[in-house]
Amino acid sequence: MDFTIRAATLEDCKDISRMILELAEYEKASDQVKITQRDLEQDGFSKNPFFHGIIAEVPEHHKSREGHTKVGYSLYFYTYSSWKGRAVYMEDLYVMPEFRGKGIGKALMSKVSQLGLAAGCTQLNFTVLDWNKSSLDFYLKQGCWDVTSDLGYHCMRCEGDALEHLAQGDL
Repeated sequence: MDFTIRAATLEDCKDISRMILELAEYEKASDQVKITQRDLEQDGFSKNPFFHGIIAEVPEHHKSREGHTKVGYSLYFYTYSSWKGRAVYMEDLYVMPEFRGKGIGKALMSKVSQLGLAAGCTQLNFTVLDWNKSSLDFYLKQGCWDVTSDLGYHCMRCEGDALEHLAQGDL
């Protein structure tokens, strides 16, 4: 299938927002999405962006049933490992269902890896749901490994009231 991978632009935020909602629905977490198109515009395309993005786009004659030519995306940002140095974190990797199995996901992941290496990163980090066997298998085929099962690390989060209390020093 003919497709291109390119850097996301401000004008892509509407489609990125659409695909974020599609991904959340697939992950059975639609109620968790709180960001808006405007948040994406501000957070990804300001002077100091919080994230970067890439888009998978097909020609008009391959558009989706709903008429979309932007059929996949990845959001990523740079982090730092106190043991290994520079790292890139892939927040999302998504391809619309009707375009899966055509190399688009692999091309998106490859591009994030290329960008990370160009920035001096030594690792690519991301999470995947434990029930998402097809994605787990895909990542393992790419040479990735499961940090949780191999090293025992757990991904932790603090948000909402707990984050506020933590910031205030409350116990």
